[in-house]
Amino acid sequence: MSKKPIVALIYDFDGTLSPGNMQEFGFIQAVGSTPEEFWKMSDSIAIGQDASNVLAYMKLMFDEAHKQGIRLRRDQLRCFGAGIELFDGVREWFSLVNEYGRQHGVRVEHYINSSGLKEIIEGSPIASEFKHIFAGSFIYNSEGEAEWPGIAVDYTAKTQFLFKISKGIFSSRDNKRVNASIADDKKRIPFSHMIYFGDGETDVPCMKIVGMFGGNSIAVYNPASEKKKASALKLKRQGRVAFATPAVYTGDSRTFKVVCAIIDKIKADCELVRLSKAVD
Repeated sequence: MSKKPIVALIYDFDGTLSPGNMQEFGFIQAVGSTPEEFWKMSDSIAIGQDASNVLAYMKLMFDEAHKQGIRLRRDQLRCFGAGIELFDGVREWFSLVNEYGRQHGVRVEHYINSSGLKEIIEGSPIASEFKHIFAGSFIYNSEGEAEWPGIAVDYTAKTQFLFKISKGIFSSRDNKRVNASIADDKKRIPFSHMIYFGDGETDVPCMKIVGMFGGNSIAVYNPASEKKKASALKLKRQGRVAFATPAVYTGDSRTFKVVCAIIDKIKADCELVRLSKAVD
């Protein structure tokens, strides 16, 4: 009996599943700042030092927490994640898609591929839905307090995680197996079985790679923002994504209909391959 094909749904987080940046739902307020002030300071560090935007915001989080006497620990960061706002339907989305996949003969897995912080995402209400969370992280000292960036994920670093998902590698540190040559039919999840969700320019490399290798990329946008909608439609016009949909994840949403159609196609393609190999 042949194994069920695995379909990987891979999500950016900020702007894709949540309408804001994850730091804006508790952390920034705790350090006595506003989102506008915090990101202005972060951009100033990056521009002034010609530094990574991701490393700049991680340094600023570290510095501002220490100024306010906040112990930047894993459990504290997870607490900030509990207050993250999510787009309409996100909480029910995973069970909806999982059930559709089950009914149509595929196994669905969900992954995060984010430039945000793994620790905050781990505290979010949907953390348990993901097979794995690829995101930034701090290094912690013997007392459990953050003291240095451990993983910084920018828009190009995100692409490596696609290859890890394809090969079934769930270590951010691993750089041997991810670069090992594996035949396409031996990969745990072919790129053609991937659906990538993102909301902006930082997702473009991942969107392009998934599309180039036969998968599907979806640009989602906050339905309350004409600017975000225009950005998503631009990505569609440029051929960087196959679909653009509002970031609404309910059972009657365009997003759900698109994903169901992609699952149907993946299943049909697998059946055609099986039939082509069958001998009467």
